[in-house]
Amino acid sequence: MSGDVSTGTGWFTLTLINAGLAQGKNRSGWNWFLVSLFLGPIATLLIVTWPALDRSTDR
Repeated sequence: MSGDVSTGTGWFTLTLINAGLAQGKNRSGWNWFLVSLFLGPIATLLIVTWPALDRSTDR
């Protein structure tokens, strides 16, 4: 049972890290938090490899 708890804690921690990484690349932290709940390490790979968004232009 304790293995399940530590795995869940690690997964949740990864979602928080991914949200921070996404915000650092001008992406939605909340959206990437949700994506990370399902994709986990794959979401981390996507965030790290995709280039940052350019937010210098006004929409």
